[in-house]
Amino acid sequence: MSITIIEATTPRLLKQFIKFPYSLYKNHPFYVPRIYLDEIKTLSKKANPAFTHCEARYWLAYKDGRIAGRIAGIINNRHIEKWNQRYVRFGWIDFIDDIAVSEALLGAVEKWAFQRGMTAVHGPLGFTDLDNEGMLIQGFDQLSTLATIYNHPYYPEHMKKLGYTKDTDWVEYEIDVPQTPDPQIHRIANIALRRNKLQVPNLKRKKDLLRYAGELFDVLDETYAHLYGTVPLTSEQVRSYINQYFGFINTDFVPLVTDRDNRLVAFGVVLPSLSRALQKSRGRYLPFGFIHLLQALKHNDKADLYLIGVRKAYQGKGVNAVIIDRMNMVLNRLGITKVESNPELETNRQVQEQWKYYTKRNHKRRRVFIKKLESGQT
Repeated sequence: MSITIIEATTPRLLKQFIKFPYSLYKNHPFYVPRIYLDEIKTLSKKANPAFTHCEARYWLAYKDGRIAGRIAGIINNRHIEKWNQRYVRFGWIDFIDDIAVSEALLGAVEKWAFQRGMTAVHGPLGFTDLDNEGMLIQGFDQLSTLATIYNHPYYPEHMKKLGYTKDTDWVEYEIDVPQTPDPQIHRIANIALRRNKLQVPNLKRKKDLLRYAGELFDVLDETYAHLYGTVPLTSEQVRSYINQYFGFINTDFVPLVTDRDNRLVAFGVVLPSLSRALQKSRGRYLPFGFIHLLQALKHNDKADLYLIGVRKAYQGKGVNAVIIDRMNMVLNRLGITKVESNPELETNRQVQEQWKYYTKRNHKRRRVFIKKLESGQT
């Protein structure tokens, strides 16, 4: 049986590209679909400002006339400049359990990478560090989250057979939320505020949060600049993320810390889990998907931690305890008992040290695979 690879260069094929995993994982108990409209925007050259410094191609694999897999190839020129690595990223990879399909998909990316003078292919990665990344290698029996990729257990086995090896891993934790803020964390938080002359602004309305939105991304870039694969966001990307997400975020879910000049020095983002709601809505806002999402935001016993950022000058001074303490208060008020940490680099001991006061379990692990391209490869 032959495998046919077709590049998704038309709106019709792009829709098929986006919809493929919805059928591959139909009624799967742990898969959480991505939001369809967000996928359209991310993959569209007209809508995603990352295309000012990125190139991307999308391929579909067909077997016996039916779609059997998909993959995206991305060249991020800012990554090449920052890390001095002429690598192509692959992402949005899904396939049936047929090694001929996965080999054809990855082969398309490898051929393109070689033609463009690249030295390696690595992934799954997106256009930015805020896109979903990392292939699940442990925790296949655990519910996924909006911020992560779910994949079948055979995916990493295919990667190994096709010559891909580990480049880096992320770990994830499920953390129990104490019924009241941890006394030691609370004490550290108060000391940090007093010693560093910091404050927690009282955000009553969304526009109170919006005034800090640009600074939030400055802190984000400063905090994560040294971590694997991160690339600074452009001003156009920052504006796009603000327009896309800040309109619906409740200010309670984004605790901030400012200095005496009202300059942002730290922030956190935590949201009630949208996993079950997205399963019910199948990744769609309309016609009734938004109802499930709104209900999840108001009535939930689980939450997802997305980001914690602290300016370098304040790292190691207990400021992160302020964010965690405030999050604990909000989660208690909402009746949330479990939090998903979402991916943390296995080498990032600083962030993992935050959880030493809590009951937790390391229930997932995901990986970026890499394959060096050989001279003469076509």
